[in-house]
Amino acid sequence: MAQERTGVATLKSNPITLVGPEIKVGDKAPNFTVNKDLMTQVSLADYAGKVKLISVVPSLDTGVCDAQTRRFNEEAAGLGDNVAVLTISVDLPFAQSRWCGAAGIDKVVTLSDYKTKSFGEAYGVLIKELQLDMRSIFVIDANDTVQYVEYLGEMTAHPNYEAAVEAVKKLV
Repeated sequence: MAQERTGVATLKSNPITLVGPEIKVGDKAPNFTVNKDLMTQVSLADYAGKVKLISVVPSLDTGVCDAQTRRFNEEAAGLGDNVAVLTISVDLPFAQSRWCGAAGIDKVVTLSDYKTKSFGEAYGVLIKELQLDMRSIFVIDANDTVQYVEYLGEMTAHPNYEAAVEAVKKLV
């Protein structure tokens, strides 16, 4: 049975339970399997040798998630080809694709954790009560070591965009 963490996160001040371990700087990045589209699955290995900025959002169709993904799409333009900027949510791949088209998102790769919740459980961000992934940021170096982590305590809060981008820039 997966580890459950309570008292670490809220949704509009209401406590929520996160499933999975707390990932820390220096940890080896856990593997995961997510969907690029309905049939194509990808894992951490698909981004081997690249610095990975993983932006986790509950759903692209909400205000903060929309703003977070747009911000990292803008930042991605200046980070270079050795950086993969991934946005992971449990939105269906169809919804992610539609949203990206409507929002003009072209630098961020959207990946869906809808099928197995593999990412959410491996990185300790699966919200037990909602079966969504909690807003968080992970920066993983080219050797798959975690170099930056931000778990947000409140689901509706914005992450520290500048700190995440600076963590990436130190690795490229």
